[in-house]
Order: sequence, then C-alpha cells, then structure tokens
Amino acid sequence: MDIYHVWCDLRPGVGDLAFSENVALCMDHLRAEGVIESWRLTRRKLGFGPKELGEWHLMIELRDLAQLDAAFQQMAGRAEPVEGMHHGMNSLVTNATFGLTRDFPDPFRRRGEERF
Repeated sequence: MDIYHVWCDLRPGVGDLAFSENVALCMDHLRAEGVIESWRLTRRKLGFGPKELGEWHLMIELRDLAQLDAAFQQMAGRAEPVEGMHHGMNSLVTNATFGLTRDFPDPFRRRGEERF
C-alpha cells in the first residue's frame, strides 16, 4: 500500500468542521470512483509535532503508483464535480507539504540476496 500524505494549516478564519467536511466530500468521491482505497484526516493534538508539517494531516491510501496516477489524472482534469470539491478543500489551506510513503517491508521483498 502506498500512502500519499498532505500536511497543512488552515487559512485564517476557516472553521475546522468546514474543512473536515470538504475533505470528506472530496475523498469519499475519489473512493467511490475507485481511484483511492481509503483516507484519514488527523489533527495535531495538544500542539505536539513539528510546526513545519502543519496542524492537519491527510493520508490517502492507494494500492500502487498506477492508482495514484489515476487519482492525479482525475484531479488534474479540472472537470466537475471533482474541480469544485478540490477547490472547496484546497482553498481552505495554507503551508501544504506533501509526501509519499509505502508499507514496509514490501510484499514482493525477497530476503537473503541483499548486497547492502
């Protein structure tokens, strides 16, 4: 499983529930379309965590990079209804940072032949 990460803060004046509702609308649509497997939104608790990563953390789980590419193509197409949902979510954030991780060890990992 690959995990696409988005860390961010909310723009001044944006309500936390408005943001979470917009994220849910967009992510649930992408899941229904089959271009993501699942998603999760978390919020830093008690101020713990590096400020550089932002208060909010969105994790999007994908089967593989092909599914990630399909999700990106849908978002980059800029067509409705996704464009409105993406704008409804993206316009509320600032200081966005992105990352991509994977479950480890990989299911295809072989042991005993490593050279380093």
